[in-house]
Amino acid sequence: MTPLLYLAADQKSADVTDWPDRIGWIVGLLLFITLVYWLMRQGWKWRGTLQGGLPELPSAPSERGAAKLELSGRYHGSTTAGQWLDRIVAHGLGTRSRVELTLTDAGLDVVRPGAADFFVPAQALRGARLDKGIAGKVLTEGGLLIVTWALGDKLIDSGFRSDRAAEQADWVTALNDMTDPKTTTTQTDTTEGAAR
Repeated sequence: MTPLLYLAADQKSADVTDWPDRIGWIVGLLLFITLVYWLMRQGWKWRGTLQGGLPELPSAPSERGAAKLELSGRYHGSTTAGQWLDRIVAHGLGTRSRVELTLTDAGLDVVRPGAADFFVPAQALRGARLDKGIAGKVLTEGGLLIVTWALGDKLIDSGFRSDRAAEQADWVTALNDMTDPKTTTTQTDTTEGAAR
């Protein structure tokens, strides 16, 4: 026999796929993914139950006044103030969405298509800053507008990202001017002086 014939005689065809074994692995993987998804959903519901003591979100008053600033972008969620990983999910605050923000003398109007809208009265605003992250979203330094506000006795940080990131610095200035006690006192004194 020639060497080529020896090689041809030694070669075997590939083993046929073991279909029952493969189907078993696929079904097991699908069950595992389903279990992980179910556990995540239960954790989300449990977090909402733990936060059930939060008061209802304020709705916008009929008279809000003229818009000082407007912003179109994305809402990335809310956390306990100063704890960027402690997500708040009660009252739909954990739902990401598109957002339209309007700042007036009355407060901050947050309109979210497909999610619950809410209004932050001016007296509930505590300040604003640019930051790089909030639970579930991390960007470059200064990529997120974080607004701190009070809901009942709980301080909340809400994260927004404008479609035009350059305008976020103007929002920080305007919100901090509204919440700065010195600015508020000066404005009140000026108004009282004008009335005299």
